[in-house]
Amino acid sequence: MAEFGFNEHHQNEVINYMRFARSKRVLRLKTIDSCFEELKDSRLVEETFTVDEVREMLDGLQAVVRGEVETELINTAHTNVLLLRQLFSQAEKFYLRLQTDISELENRELLEKVAEFEKTDFKTTNKVNQETSKPKLAPLNEGGVSELLNKEITRLKEENDKLKARLRTLESQAMSALDDKTKAERALKDLQKVRGEQQTAANAQEISSLEDTVTALREDYERSLSATASSQKDLQENLVSAKHDLLRVQEQLALAEKELEKKFQQTAAYRSMKEILTKKNEQIKEIRKRLQRYESDE
Repeated sequence: MAEFGFNEHHQNEVINYMRFARSKRVLRLKTIDSCFEELKDSRLVEETFTVDEVREMLDGLQAVVRGEVETELINTAHTNVLLLRQLFSQAEKFYLRLQTDISELENRELLEKVAEFEKTDFKTTNKVNQETSKPKLAPLNEGGVSELLNKEITRLKEENDKLKARLRTLESQAMSALDDKTKAERALKDLQKVRGEQQTAANAQEISSLEDTVTALREDYERSLSATASSQKDLQENLVSAKHDLLRVQEQLALAEKELEKKFQQTAAYRSMKEILTKKNEQIKEIRKRLQRYESDE
């Protein structure tokens, strides 16, 4: 089994599994042989059989053999799952992730090597390997894996020490920063106290100045109100006077229009136009009378 790269311990585990699989296979083959023997003893008691009888016996035998083979295949698959479970459980204890290549399960070259091993090395294996106390897989503690785990543990310890040193440095810096913060807060309070006293005096002076400004603004506003009332009275008087002047102008314009109309009526052009309009009106009346007579005749 050296071509598979197994050490002696793992080789013995493979041999134990193959022995277990062979025993199950032999047991299942005996069961299938018994199915045929039972058919011979129970049905083949006559010398001749019809086609239907032969077909019935073969169908029954097929169903029995199919059930036995299917049961064995299912059991083999479930057994392999339990074997993988043991391997994966031990790997996970060491934080390892195992991977499988399903395509290798149909590698004809490897399958032939396993068959050759079963025919030769498997039969000549030392009998001491058959007396293993319990068929449990030992923890993975071989040189390669153990060395990797030790290196990882050493690396983690070194990293942990670095983090601890970094933590101590940060704690020292934090304490120093806290002291500086306390001193700054104390200085800020003193400064705020002094500034508060100065601000109070400045605020009092500013309030006095604002009061003087408000008083001045109030006096200006009152003077503006009195001036506004006086100017409003003058504007009302001017408005009344303007209205009176407007009425007088309108009356004068009306008189002028009447005078112009009167003078226009006295002109020769007005009289001539009036005569022409009178004649035209008489002609229109005459034409209307003629039309009325024509309409009555019809």
